[in-house]
Amino acid sequence: MFRNTFCALIATVALAAPAIAQDVKSLNFGIISTESSTNLRSGWQPVIDDLSKAIGVPVKPFFASDYAGIIEGMRFNKVQLAWYGNASAIEAVDRAQGEVFAHVIDKDGKPGYWSVLVTGKNSKVQTLDDVLKNGQALSYGAGDPNSTSGTAVPGYYLWGANKIEPKSFFKNFRIANHETNLLSAINNQVDVAITNTEALERYRVNTGKDATEQVRILWKSPLIPADPIVWRTDLPADMKEKIRAFFVNYGKTGPDAAQDLKNLQALTYKGFVVSDNSQLLPIRQMKVAAQRTKIETDTTLSAEEKQRKLAEVDKQLAALAQQVAMAKPQQ
Repeated sequence: MFRNTFCALIATVALAAPAIAQDVKSLNFGIISTESSTNLRSGWQPVIDDLSKAIGVPVKPFFASDYAGIIEGMRFNKVQLAWYGNASAIEAVDRAQGEVFAHVIDKDGKPGYWSVLVTGKNSKVQTLDDVLKNGQALSYGAGDPNSTSGTAVPGYYLWGANKIEPKSFFKNFRIANHETNLLSAINNQVDVAITNTEALERYRVNTGKDATEQVRILWKSPLIPADPIVWRTDLPADMKEKIRAFFVNYGKTGPDAAQDLKNLQALTYKGFVVSDNSQLLPIRQMKVAAQRTKIETDTTLSAEEKQRKLAEVDKQLAALAQQVAMAKPQQ
């Protein structure tokens, strides 16, 4: 019975999608939960209002309690456009008919941002070595499972590199968004927490205070590619062109460019540039490499099973390397 109900649901969605794609009455813009929906709405609403005017179709912000909610929203056509991190964009592309068409540029023109592990300025934790040696006595504020800077990047470059599984390594483990993790560290509600440099900058914009005066940065990741903007592939071609033109020109041209730039600065951005799915390839490589490390250290696998799984992963890594070599440089 469950299978019949599920198949009926999928059929309904499949039949409805083409009609929506051909006759766009309104659009929902998905916003991942990096901080409170109130802060996100105040930052994104002016941009979304300007997008509505530019394309001639009402656009509404769409929030969910976690990243998965935005991905599922796009999968079932409740969301047609969305701001993602790279890891969640991979899920949207693979499972929700998503396609990267642009990415953000931060206020200083940098092509990305960084994941950071922080602790309160007055914390007993002084160094990363303190964390690696005393995890069983510490509480950890982790990121959303679908977050690039909250889970994927530290999972590979920090915890994976030190052969640590955070859920079992720390005395207490809790998941929250970047803003909550930063505030938890500032207020000593957790011993250490993962957040990112975008959250540090937004904290400065929202409060006028420098977060680095209230937290100690224990670890900083390699550069993470800038956040992508994704649309559903079944949007009409003419609508896609209007949307793309709006984003790449926003804050740069037109009579309201100065005000548009102020709107972007509230998001800690300078603008947007054209992009595509190839910007996700480095994160795909990292995630598959993390799988390889996990297989290598899995003591429950037989030698034969381990070699089989490693061969499969190596095949994926080789294919990704080829795609990276063939990808066009981002503009």
